[in-house]
Amino acid sequence: MLPLLLQCNEQGIARAATIVREGGVIAYPTDTVYGLGCDPYNEDAVERVFRIKGREEGKAVPLLCASVKDAMRIAYMDERALVLARHFWPGALTILARLKDAKISSRIVKDGKVGVRVPNHEHALRLISLCNGVLVGTSANPSGMSPAVNAMQVMAMLNGLDAILDCGEANIGKASTVYDVEKGMIIREGAIAREELERCLMEYR
Repeated sequence: MLPLLLQCNEQGIARAATIVREGGVIAYPTDTVYGLGCDPYNEDAVERVFRIKGREEGKAVPLLCASVKDAMRIAYMDERALVLARHFWPGALTILARLKDAKISSRIVKDGKVGVRVPNHEHALRLISLCNGVLVGTSANPSGMSPAVNAMQVMAMLNGLDAILDCGEANIGKASTVYDVEKGMIIREGAIAREELERCLMEYR
C-alpha cells in the first residue's frame, strides 16, 4: 500500500504528528536530507524503522529535537556539548552524548550514547514540537544508499511507510556532521566541515 502523501502545511504537519503519536512511521524533510521518523519511546515503531531501512541491529539512529532544552532531556549535555549546540543549532551537527532518558528505545542507543540534533528547518521543527519535542531522525534511504532529498525519492526507495510529508527539496542535501563529545572526535564529517567545528572548539578552549 502506498504511503499517505501529506502537504507541507499546518494540516499536513498535524496529521503527520498524529500518525507518529499513534505508533506510525513517516518520512519528513529536514535541513539536511529527508528523514524517517517515529516515536523513539515506541519499541514497535522503532523496530519498523530498522526493518524499512534494512538497518543492522546495533547501529544507532539519531534523534531530532525541537530545542536545546529537549535535547537535554534525552542526553547528558556537558559544557562542550552546550557550546557546540549554541553555536551550530539549529543546524547540521549531531552531538553524540551519554543517554539520559532510559525510556528511549534501546535500539536507538549504542554504547550508552545517543545522537541528538536540532534541525534548521521550520516545518521539521513544527512537526517535532507536535511529537513531544523529539523524533527519530535517521536518513530516509535503504542502508548503504544515498539519502533521499525529496518525497518522490523516498517513495521510490522505501516501502512500508505510513505517510510522507512533502515539503519539496531538502535544504542542504548532505547528511549532518556527527561529533562524539566524550571521545572529543568527529565520527562523520558531513554538512559542517571539520575546520569549522575545530575552530569553534578552539575558541571554547
